[in-house]
Amino acid sequence: MYQDLLPKNVNSLADYIEHVFAQYTDAPAYTALGQTMSYSDIEQRSAQLARYLQHEAKLAPGDRIAIQLPNLLQNPIAVYAALRAGLVVVNTNPLYTPREMQHQFSDSGAKAIIILADLLPNLEKIKADTQIETVIVTSATELLNPATAPESGDYIAFTDALNSGANLPDFSRPAVTMDTLCMLQYTGGTTGLSKGAALSHGNVLSNSVQTLDRLGDRFRELKEIVVCPLPLYHIYAFTVCMMTFFAKGCLTILIPNPRDPDAFIGAIKPYKFTTFCGINTLFVGLGQHPDFKALDFSELKLTLSGGTALTSAAVDIWKATTGCSITEGYGLSETAPVLTFNQPGEEQIGTIGKPLVGTDIQILDSNDQPVPDGQEGQIAAKGPQVMLGYWQREDATAEVMTDNGYFKTGDIGVRMPDGAIKIVDRLKDMIIVSGFNVYPNEVENVLTAHPDIVEAAVVGANDDKTGERVCAYVTVAKPVEIDAIIAHCREQLTAYKVPKEVHIIDELPKSTVGKILRRELRK
Repeated sequence: MYQDLLPKNVNSLADYIEHVFAQYTDAPAYTALGQTMSYSDIEQRSAQLARYLQHEAKLAPGDRIAIQLPNLLQNPIAVYAALRAGLVVVNTNPLYTPREMQHQFSDSGAKAIIILADLLPNLEKIKADTQIETVIVTSATELLNPATAPESGDYIAFTDALNSGANLPDFSRPAVTMDTLCMLQYTGGTTGLSKGAALSHGNVLSNSVQTLDRLGDRFRELKEIVVCPLPLYHIYAFTVCMMTFFAKGCLTILIPNPRDPDAFIGAIKPYKFTTFCGINTLFVGLGQHPDFKALDFSELKLTLSGGTALTSAAVDIWKATTGCSITEGYGLSETAPVLTFNQPGEEQIGTIGKPLVGTDIQILDSNDQPVPDGQEGQIAAKGPQVMLGYWQREDATAEVMTDNGYFKTGDIGVRMPDGAIKIVDRLKDMIIVSGFNVYPNEVENVLTAHPDIVEAAVVGANDDKTGERVCAYVTVAKPVEIDAIIAHCREQLTAYKVPKEVHIIDELPKSTVGKILRRELRK
């Protein structure tokens, strides 16, 4: 099991983090905005902040602390400090509205927050309705130039907290077990208020070593340079970059704003990066950018994809641009996140690979019973990475857990003959046309195979004759006739799957992570 893969005497994330700090002291750990910090730099600053959180902020083990930051050096410092002090990390999207912030902070019972100064106006609108007492505020460039620290007023600036911590007694490491709560990862809340997936030290730790086991010698100690444009507040980058890759002594290039391609490309241009973490829309967008195409990809040997379906068009664009294949995995916030992953260098494009070590995947029918291999059903998982449950929501937890302890993902999949899993689609996104199931992923894959279509999203709309009809929304590289798009689909899809409507739009709605938001296109 995964315990055999852990370093000796590692029984919590704090143990894991400090083990890594001790191993790779002088190696560069993170770089952002042109500033690089070594593992010892991050260790020292996170220790100072941990002292401040314990002694000045009076936070006790198990207290929740919200971290609402983009991909800056402050982010890993804050996360490692919180975990070393025995606190529970509440990852928070910097683009949240005051309403979303208030729900998450109140629901989690957060007593403290580390927040970007630009977001303070939103916090101040709702702070009185939360339990937050300690506010640590930072500017993007504060660690690069302490003179740019924000005027803190009633709050404390990040560098002031660090300086204060430097003069305080050492922090105490509380005793924790693998089952102790370490973070609340809030789900997207697409069908109502978001829920906090309660993840333990064992959940995140196991997923880190399970993923390293699958990567094998494709991710080498002290030799990798990782590009991380995905937000660290999202479970994908949190576990894969801040825990898994970090544990091998790599250098991680943090990209604060991947939506600014010029700054993004400028940040990674000086490096012969070896590893790239992305999602489908990012691969497509960068693959069409002339300055990105001009970069040096000679050392790039590992590109990871997750979070949303990977299209064959994105794979082809990326391969043609960088010479590197894409290794797709699959998981959710509730599973810390990785459940399945392709074998790097032996990818089966179109699948999400095989389950990680210690992970059991079942494909279930509507009665939660396993279906024969080759039949479609809901993907359910059991393993050490599956969450403790939804925070203070026993009802919601019961809805997603089977009687024998499998977590139901809400995704439809099928087990291939060799054991790899193929995602068909989200259960809730399935379109039923005259009684036939239509999966948007399949239609979108066909649409993006058209040479003039850049991105596509497919949703269902009510139809008096067929119950639902297929509607497609696409962005294009150059003008194309709708009739030509439909004709292209008819060549590859049976009649009931062919879109009855095609809308050419300037941009598809996306989440901050880059997922296409089908729900915003439904009529």
